Amino acid sequence: MEYEIKPRNKFSLGLKELWQYRELFYTFTWRDVKIKYKQTYLGMAWALFQPIVMTILFTLSFGKIISSNTALSLPYPVFALSGFILWNIFSSGLSNAGNSMIANSNMIKKIYFPRLIIPISSILVSLIDFVISFLVFIPVLYYYGCGFHLRSLVLIPLSLLLTCFCTFGLGTFLAALNVKYRDFRYILPFFIQALLFATPVIYPVKISDNSLFGFIMQFNPMSAPIELFRNSFSNYNLNIQDIIISVVVSLFLFIGGIYYFRRTEAYFADLA
Repeated sequence: MEYEIKPRNKFSLGLKELWQYRELFYTFTWRDVKIKYKQTYLGMAWALFQPIVMTILFTLSFGKIISSNTALSLPYPVFALSGFILWNIFSSGLSNAGNSMIANSNMIKKIYFPRLIIPISSILVSLIDFVISFLVFIPVLYYYGCGFHLRSLVLIPLSLLLTCFCTFGLGTFLAALNVKYRDFRYILPFFIQALLFATPVIYPVKISDNSLFGFIMQFNPMSAPIELFRNSFSNYNLNIQDIIISVVVSLFLFIGGIYYFRRTEAYFADLA
């Protein structure tokens, strides 16, 4: 049986081909999960460590200040933890996807398979961490007197989908960029850390009257999923215009990331 490798549309995900190689998603994802937690005492419990510790630190340091100076409709621990568990999908997924092509360079050189499988699998690992964190978030939510609403059935999947969209878009773009320009691996951690403070994770969107900061928040692709996620279990106020702008930015990054990845993937075997 012969399989002909043809040039693909640069805006296409190649869903038919990805489906043909669907077993690789499981293989790569499970491999990355085992590598991540291999020889660790707590195992997957480490997925809880970062969001919980960060929530405690910000609650103790800035919780009262932010709660008293902003119109939060949530207890601050719930507000912060809800932001961190979604943010961790983005931060770890972006970090893993951005370095994924370099990490798998030997495999890329030897065999053919859809290259998009590699960054997608890296993001799937982050979703596993989200599930673990979310199971702990539920009792915290009810402990503070909050609870899910009927709209949660729509808003939670939607917030996850938007998170994956912007993570996948930026992740594929950086994965392709990192193949050619290796110094991006050093810029990426700083970029993720800086973006945390331009995202409504530890404080609300309207924390500052500064127009430039408000503009950055508005065009941040992670603003919409975090705001929608919080609205699924509270009467958290949503600015529909800001949500639409953030969603449009996510879609733009998604399409742009695929385009750049497709445009450069023919050179991966030579550059990796």
